[in-house]
Amino acid sequence: MELPVTAPDSGGRNKVSYTIETINLSYALPSLHDEFSWIFCCNIPKIPQKFIIKDVNCEARPGQITAIAGPSGAGKTTLLEILAGKISPTKVTGQVRVNGHPVNAKCFRRLSGYVTQEDALFPLLTVEETLMYSALLRLPGGEKEAANRVGVLIKELGLEHVAGSRVGEGSNKGISGGERRRVSIGVELVHDPAVILIDEPTSGLDSASALHVISLLQLMVANQGKTIVLTIHQPGFRILELFDRLVLLSNGCVLHNGSLKYLEERIKFSGLQIPPHINVLEFAIDVTGSIVIQTSETPNIHFYLKDHDEKRESLRVDDEGITISNHNDIVEKCPFYSNSHIEEILILGGRFCKNIFRTKQLFATRIIQALVAGFILGSIFMNVDNNLGQVAFQTRLGFFAFSLTFLLSSMTEGLPIFLQERRIFMRETSRGAYRVSSYVVANTFVFLPFLLMVGLLYTVPVYWLVGLRRNMDGFLYFAMVVWMVVLMSNSFTACFSALVPNFIMGTSIIAGLMGSFFLFSGYFLSKKKIPNYWIFMHYLSLFKYPFECFLINEYGGKGGKRCLESERGECKLFANDFLRQQDLKESQKWSNLAVMLCFILGYRVLCYLILWYRCYRTRS
Repeated sequence: MELPVTAPDSGGRNKVSYTIETINLSYALPSLHDEFSWIFCCNIPKIPQKFIIKDVNCEARPGQITAIAGPSGAGKTTLLEILAGKISPTKVTGQVRVNGHPVNAKCFRRLSGYVTQEDALFPLLTVEETLMYSALLRLPGGEKEAANRVGVLIKELGLEHVAGSRVGEGSNKGISGGERRRVSIGVELVHDPAVILIDEPTSGLDSASALHVISLLQLMVANQGKTIVLTIHQPGFRILELFDRLVLLSNGCVLHNGSLKYLEERIKFSGLQIPPHINVLEFAIDVTGSIVIQTSETPNIHFYLKDHDEKRESLRVDDEGITISNHNDIVEKCPFYSNSHIEEILILGGRFCKNIFRTKQLFATRIIQALVAGFILGSIFMNVDNNLGQVAFQTRLGFFAFSLTFLLSSMTEGLPIFLQERRIFMRETSRGAYRVSSYVVANTFVFLPFLLMVGLLYTVPVYWLVGLRRNMDGFLYFAMVVWMVVLMSNSFTACFSALVPNFIMGTSIIAGLMGSFFLFSGYFLSKKKIPNYWIFMHYLSLFKYPFECFLINEYGGKGGKRCLESERGECKLFANDFLRQQDLKESQKWSNLAVMLCFILGYRVLCYLILWYRCYRTRS
């Protein structure tokens, strides 16, 4: 089913509203027997599945807040993730229906807003910038339309006093937890969705902040007729009064689906008395074993029938005049991306730049590190080539090797930043904010000038202090190789940050591969001495090609007649002879650069494919 789509009218209200219902919905964790059935014998009995939710029948109506409650492990978040399309429909039995018809999960994800329990926000952006970038990516009207929407949203969420403050995270000073939660909700509200799904909106908040958040949601329901579904553990009495509908779960089964009033009647009907100092939901969670599981076949329960009478009455028309859309209404195509590829790249590029310039660990520290390292290495290896001899020559080769080690390893410091961005990227792309290709291209182009500056700050002092070939074309080529090296390292880190599950795994894999690349680069063992079964590592090494470029730049061309080693006034090794010993030709000066460029593009393409596959698995 393709869902009807309409833009909000001038009053900010949606003309189309949605009723969501589940019919015999079940979801079980896949067993080892199912995962590896191809290796089990037919006679082995099938291991019973462990159901997270089982035969769930519930609904959420427009103009109401529906709360999914229950003890820990009841299946609240799982049910919400199924409604949000985060769990693939192919892994679920039963049906999720919208306005009485099977839901198109992909389309519904774009039309709805889903707020996870953990706030995935850029800590260095301000509240206004966070909402603005989200609006630019989700709304088609351009910057003016986005600014208007953000201005309205900031007022609705009560964030005017912190609009210019950075979001912050952890030890970073920023806004409070309640304000951060409202920003997370605002990020999903910029495109004015008719359905909002929120996982634990009060988690980690004090009672006043929690009440403020739920009160804001209640105002949206009253003024805009949205369908809001949220999960909550044990709310206070004042928060409980703001819920219109309650779905009580226990061990994945529905104990109650209706109003709070009828939950109280259900408890009394079960012969239980609610103590005066405990609210209805809190008591119901404590005595879940004494409440009959509510199903569509539950016979002769008077409050269950009353709820259905209430449902029929509310479906006619509510007090605000919001009507429910039928399948016969005008059906438009599922909304696609709001911006073109170029617009997405520009928006994402602007956001990347702000994050880079405000990240001291990545920007200021990296620049200082490159500059200081250039001066220190230059002073250590200063004019080492003035003395002709094997020791001086080997020292020069050691300088080239150490430079590459420093340049390639230092770029991996960006791994935690890539991993932090990936969480936000997965959330945004799953809701259809932008294309994966736009993200990868924007990330690539933003780092080009930044890494060029880092490369020049390292090259300028070290090249002249060490006393390498003293002409401008040699300097420019050396600077170009350094730039390509840091770009290779950056692309390599970006690729593996898309692949690895966490920081510890990422650092272990990257460090191991970098060490292997150095070992097979040709510095320790020549190509002829590397075993045939390891020769592929020689050609995959990120050290090999820039190391050869450094050698050709220094000892090739016009400097080929230089004497590298002499004994008793007689030259034992000329530069040209050394390059021939290493099987290096002048033409490799440029072909190696082409190979390095292929590495840069190749790792970026791999990064794109990995991220695309992650998004595809999330969507499917």
